[in-house]
Amino acid sequence: MKSLKLAVALLGGITTLTAAPIVAQERAATARPWMDATLSPEKRTELLLALMTLDEKVALLHGPMGMSFGPGPLPPGAIGSAGYIAGNARLGIPALQESDASLGVTNPMLVRGAEDMSTALPSSLALAATFNPAIAYEGGRMVGSEARAKQINVQLAGGVNLLRDPRNGRNFEYVGEDPLLAGILAGESVRGIQSNGVISTVKHFALNGQEHNRMTADSVIGEAAARESDLLAFQIAIERGQPGSVMCSYNLVNGTYGCQHDWLLNQVLKRDWGYKGFVMSDWGAVHEVGAFTAGLDQQSGEQLDKQVWFDKPLKDGVAAGTIPTARVDDATRRVLTAMFAAGLFDRENAKGAIDYAAHAAIAQHEAEEAIVLLQNRNGVLPLAAGAKHIAIIGGHADGGVPSGTGSSQVSSPWRAPGAPLRSVPLGGEGMMGMFANVVFHPSAPLGALRERFKDARVSFDSGAYPAAAAAAARDADVAIVFVYQPSGEGEDVPSMDLPYGQDALIEAVAAANPNTVVVLQTGNPVNLRWKDKVGAIVQAWYSGQRGGEAIARVLTGEVNPSGRLPLTWAKDESQLPRPVIPGTGAGPNDRVTVDYTIEGADIGYRWFARRSLTPQYWFGHGLSYTSFGHDQLEVKGGKTITASVTVTNTGSKPGKDVVQLYLTGKPGGAERRLLAFEKIDLAPGESKRVTLTADPRLLASYDTRKSGWVIPSGNYDVAIGTDAGTMALTGSAKVSGQTLKP
Repeated sequence: MKSLKLAVALLGGITTLTAAPIVAQERAATARPWMDATLSPEKRTELLLALMTLDEKVALLHGPMGMSFGPGPLPPGAIGSAGYIAGNARLGIPALQESDASLGVTNPMLVRGAEDMSTALPSSLALAATFNPAIAYEGGRMVGSEARAKQINVQLAGGVNLLRDPRNGRNFEYVGEDPLLAGILAGESVRGIQSNGVISTVKHFALNGQEHNRMTADSVIGEAAARESDLLAFQIAIERGQPGSVMCSYNLVNGTYGCQHDWLLNQVLKRDWGYKGFVMSDWGAVHEVGAFTAGLDQQSGEQLDKQVWFDKPLKDGVAAGTIPTARVDDATRRVLTAMFAAGLFDRENAKGAIDYAAHAAIAQHEAEEAIVLLQNRNGVLPLAAGAKHIAIIGGHADGGVPSGTGSSQVSSPWRAPGAPLRSVPLGGEGMMGMFANVVFHPSAPLGALRERFKDARVSFDSGAYPAAAAAAARDADVAIVFVYQPSGEGEDVPSMDLPYGQDALIEAVAAANPNTVVVLQTGNPVNLRWKDKVGAIVQAWYSGQRGGEAIARVLTGEVNPSGRLPLTWAKDESQLPRPVIPGTGAGPNDRVTVDYTIEGADIGYRWFARRSLTPQYWFGHGLSYTSFGHDQLEVKGGKTITASVTVTNTGSKPGKDVVQLYLTGKPGGAERRLLAFEKIDLAPGESKRVTLTADPRLLASYDTRKSGWVIPSGNYDVAIGTDAGTMALTGSAKVSGQTLKP
């Protein structure tokens, strides 16, 4: 039992196992040998599986939402969450209590009561902007600890779909356009969640690139392009995070629904990648019992499907011989192995205490490292300590910071006693209409700035009328315009323009005061037609629990901005592979073709490089209040590329640089791809030697004939870039040819 006691100690005290439960487990292990925690998860699974009836196996393979769906109470045993799989008292199998998501533990429709709140992290796209795997792990660890304290043992987290369209409503839940960055950060987040003995998913598998007509959109792409882009992001995330489950997607891929896609689920995920966990469906994504033999292991949120496919129809298929009993065992084995690996059998599922103050600090730190300084003309920022009048305008900056809408939205515990939570309804029909509200986490930038400028006049104007806002800004030392763009699950943003006349607001304020700072609070890049008229532009994303404080600390220089863009910022929609969102004008149930063969694997900066287009900002762009120099590049070859470079803080302030290594050429021609990155902290005048090594798959092309990654022998050109379009140092080295498994 030493391994069990050690595991409990490492879990940080969220749930304390007393001596009595441990003794009880030791006794139970005699009668129930699968309860012996010294055995491997695989061995324990086989011991349990051998005693299960068909009905008991099937019961683990489907479940309802963990909340009332229409009239009626919660499912028996459910604590209130997105999904629920009942346990088995005879065999001691615990129930699965499943909750959204990556940004915090949700409480959908306040099913667990209004007092059940959670810490809200910044958006996953903000996390991607940190370029910091340690922050991803720490945020995941925090989410997992709160989930466990709330008796939730499955987090529907780990969104890793690549950003192919800057209007996708769920981009804020994902981690950017590059497969290496997305895979590493999503994987670290999953690893952090699961460090608490909580199962995490990665989702939505795969090529789920838009919300418009999301149930009928058909993502069309070639195998090699898919393997080199979206699938590689999932592969890296799974390798690093070892998630217990993968959630398949609503959309079709080359004509077949993602949750019944034999090639994706059976051949790529389970055969090629050797994935041992289970595949769960998205809620309402199962269309027939045939999804089971195509690789789907568990039907989730079953009320949202046409019928419960993985109960009677599944058992009828077994009886008829169309569904092998070995396949039922395989699916059950996958669920049980994930549960044993997470330790779900080895502890009492009891509520625990949550240190909300400590967790708020984690959320604030992530927001501070995520904020990207896009533009800073004439040193408008940081704000001068001696400013006499600062005009704050728009964006509900007096009330809080916005969050994305949909199933990932977290109910925040931080507000003044008796103060109402500010929420702006967006309207809309359908299932997601009830979630279409922009909730402002009560961390007001206005209050945070007033706290820092107690001797100055810090005025506020709502921005409802541009002329009034301009008048309020005219005599100020600096005007800060806060703007936001709602986005969320269920629908894409129809335009890259800011809504609610906010572009006109910025124009009016900038005309009145040349020292205008724009703070963007968006889930996507937006059009910046007023860019040349303002002094500074700050991308703050959806900044989470303590976003107001984080924004204020960056604006004042208490924190030196170190975020970098995890996406390429187009000048406008005309630069996109699909200027018009596929399916625009189609009916809600019409089949829509989303042609990803246009760009293939060349997403974001690779598309712009291939087409010789100049974006507004390249992937990796981000300014600082200090400056950095790079020299002494040394590149070594062999089976992969290793590059070493000296980085020096050449400015007068401490700061963090993101060292970015790019492939620029290989045998056969030019190629642009992020090979490796590292974020480092430097004092003024300090230098550090940084060594970066490329994942060999990033040097390769996927060859469908050889069913593997092929690296041609020859010289490979690389560069240290300040972003994906600006190369500071170049070098090359010879790489030996090889073929790697898929």
